[in-house]
Amino acid sequence: MTELASGLAQPVFTRSYGQGSRCVLGVHCSLAHSGAWRGLASVLDPQVTLSSFDMLSHGRSPDWDGDGLLQLRNAEAGLALIEAENLAKDGPIDLIGHSFGATVAFAMAQMQPELVRSLVMVEPVFFSLATADGNADPQALEQLRREHKIVRETYLAGDVEQATRLFNRAWGAGHPKWHDLPESARDAMVRSFPAVMACDTQVYEDMLGVLTPEGLARVTMPCLLIDGGKSQPIMHEVIRALAARLPDVTCRRIDSAGHMLPITHPAETAALLQGFWPEVVPAPAEV
Repeated sequence: MTELASGLAQPVFTRSYGQGSRCVLGVHCSLAHSGAWRGLASVLDPQVTLSSFDMLSHGRSPDWDGDGLLQLRNAEAGLALIEAENLAKDGPIDLIGHSFGATVAFAMAQMQPELVRSLVMVEPVFFSLATADGNADPQALEQLRREHKIVRETYLAGDVEQATRLFNRAWGAGHPKWHDLPESARDAMVRSFPAVMACDTQVYEDMLGVLTPEGLARVTMPCLLIDGGKSQPIMHEVIRALAARLPDVTCRRIDSAGHMLPITHPAETAALLQGFWPEVVPAPAEV
């Protein structure tokens, strides 16, 4: 793990897995860190080199200083990593993001589309799409609003640990349970949670503007959208709405998985990526 500071308002810590010829950059979900890609990278090894960074307020990166929009600050960090490590020296790279990290990857693809060969978004939390006119599942939207209201009210009341626990219950893997997690893991999530709450305007209102017609027009590379069959119903609405707005998109679902599918189902996720990236797995030799 190394520190990346050049050109950034705040440094971030980075790491990479594998030494394969296909260059991939991953952006992890909220309450996690770049190590979340370890399982997926091990399945894809040795075809892929997967680079990642700890988002601000996560992992070994410093707490976000509160300036600007966190979505943008993390996108700038990801682009700085591509430049610092010369990841695109042989051509555009593949981006993959999970949850809030998928919204960051989406912003990166818009900011410098010439660097991106393909974009994979795993359960991107663009809730502003699900609240737009034409939502096909009002019950899913009501569940999202109800659960988020409880989390936010608990957080604003000053019980950050309980708010983090409720959030993790709604979006985490479900196991191990909160009290069965190591104290260090619980502390790390509680530390990250204020930054998560600060991102409401980016996921519920699209404050950064990545879903505007102008932003969407810059995303012309092939996109893969993945969701879990056991995830919150609102995610299926988000995937449907986002797919309708992209020109070159493939949608896939892992029926047995929930929101944390890159971590809980690395083999199944890798199989979807290998199908999307046909050159990762060489074609069988002709007989």
